[in-house]
Amino acid sequence: MMDQPQRLFDVIAYQLAKYPKEDMLVGKDKEKGQWKKYSTKEVADISLKFSSGLLKLGIRAGIKKNEEKDKIAVISPNRPEWIITDLAVQQLGAVLTPIYPTISENELAYVLNDAEARILFVADKDLLDKVTAMRDKFPTIREIFTFNKVEGARHWTEIVDLGQESDFPQIEEVKKNVDPEELVTIIYTSGTTGTPKGVMLSHHNIMSNVLACQPYLPVNNNAKALSFLPLNHIFERMVTYLYLISGVPIYYAESMDTIGDNLKEVKPTIFTTVPRLLEKVYERIMATGLELKGIKRALFFWAVDIGKKYEINQNQGWWYNVQLKLANKLIFSKWRAALGGNIQCIVNGAAACQVRLLKIFTAGGIPIMEGYGLTETSPVISVNRYNVEDRMFGTVGPVISNVEVKLAEDGEILCKGPSITIGYYKRPDLTADAIQDGWFHTGDIGVMIDNKFLKITDRKKELFKTSGGKFVAPQPIENKFKESPYIEQIMIVGEDRKFTAALIVPSFNNLRNWAQKRGISATSNEELVKNPDVLDLYKQAVDKYNQFFSHIEQVKKYVLLPKEWTVDAGELTPTLKAKRKVILEKFKKEIDGIYAPAGGKVDIESL
Repeated sequence: MMDQPQRLFDVIAYQLAKYPKEDMLVGKDKEKGQWKKYSTKEVADISLKFSSGLLKLGIRAGIKKNEEKDKIAVISPNRPEWIITDLAVQQLGAVLTPIYPTISENELAYVLNDAEARILFVADKDLLDKVTAMRDKFPTIREIFTFNKVEGARHWTEIVDLGQESDFPQIEEVKKNVDPEELVTIIYTSGTTGTPKGVMLSHHNIMSNVLACQPYLPVNNNAKALSFLPLNHIFERMVTYLYLISGVPIYYAESMDTIGDNLKEVKPTIFTTVPRLLEKVYERIMATGLELKGIKRALFFWAVDIGKKYEINQNQGWWYNVQLKLANKLIFSKWRAALGGNIQCIVNGAAACQVRLLKIFTAGGIPIMEGYGLTETSPVISVNRYNVEDRMFGTVGPVISNVEVKLAEDGEILCKGPSITIGYYKRPDLTADAIQDGWFHTGDIGVMIDNKFLKITDRKKELFKTSGGKFVAPQPIENKFKESPYIEQIMIVGEDRKFTAALIVPSFNNLRNWAQKRGISATSNEELVKNPDVLDLYKQAVDKYNQFFSHIEQVKKYVLLPKEWTVDAGELTPTLKAKRKVILEKFKKEIDGIYAPAGGKVDIESL
């Protein structure tokens, strides 16, 4: 029997030997409107020629020192060519540096220069135009290639066409000598504050995480995955290699806007997501429910209420079980159909998911397995298992088998194991800061439940102290307030201030529906958030959720903002986490207005 893969590129030979696929990697050809499949054999052949072509372009093979290895950058949404490029680069012992397509120009120049990338791959004309316009800012880039065909640009297949069989023995020799401990990728963390840091990960870092997590998921030769979380993030990249060694075909969604259609086309058994996307799915489902009339509407919300009461690992009695079975038949079956009808589980990461969503989806036969980790930990530290006994709502599950966790005196989660980063590229100072006595300091605060389940309570750096000397943890407050259908985004503020306050972004779709039914008209979001009835609605919501918190934690004042925070505007990371520092600076005027001595109002007019 073939040994388990030790290097990431070993998955090609492993899959070829164990379960060769006709659809190893599949993407949508937008011009033809059809799915284009790459078989395992095709991926093996193309990646080998691709590696040879890179040699012809001057990429050096078999270099061992991290700073001397050639770096190749890619800026593209998910597609088969992304992974084929990754594999081709790895086979030469070179290093892939993935970059988010939404990255700002300043950060893009910083990353390319810090990595000293030599070749750059971009997805399409828009991204090509973006990098071409600032070409002189990253002098180490020698060539730029596109994945889509763009007039006047070099296409990635040119590199494959350069490949020659005479190079194959050299490439095979290089592959044989690539040590699992060697650097395979540098991932620049988007971060919620500060300059991007280049996290160095080895083959062993990522593959140890793949092999540890594989038994926890329903992945086998009969499964099928849909991929849409950015491959630039280590979560989706690690899961990709987990799929590949498990014989799971990977279909790539066309875009974030087409996920609904792609789910119905592909009918996957598994996919990964982040809470914000789950929240949007839930909001759309609820909006559909609100449009129903009579008995259909009553049944819909009855089923949702049944779902909210669901508890894992608890028998809630025969009557509840009968009702849940009926709710699944009448209502939740339609939810499953909307996700393609074959979903066995959804894996959630990047941030905490609202417990009520976990309960409702799980009750509806769509288990959501929440996990936890960081780029620096390749990424999974803990995860709720597909096996029900190892799942608990409100936690990020048991720690995985090959990682050790302990809690510092202040509650910070420390971990060690084979998946911990080699360090930060060119920053030994940051590495020494983060890894002390072999323990990686996550910066997250947590507790252990039942001596088994890890629960994240907050970010260490996001804890703030009011001017009265009281500590406030924003995350639990923000998560609770987001249960309101009228609150899209929220940031709790109050550091060195006399009380806790909030910036609130309304869920404008739900708010406009609410306003329309009450005859409230507004030509803009700015006008809507000033409406007295709207202000009263949010006062009621704040009063409702404040009851769950101590006096110090309660939101005393707030402001309604007229625009949603976005990645493009720089307020969110590419994994949709709020950049606290950016938002605090951007809305300083609004925050100062909340704390102005004469301030008594909570609406935007008071600023």
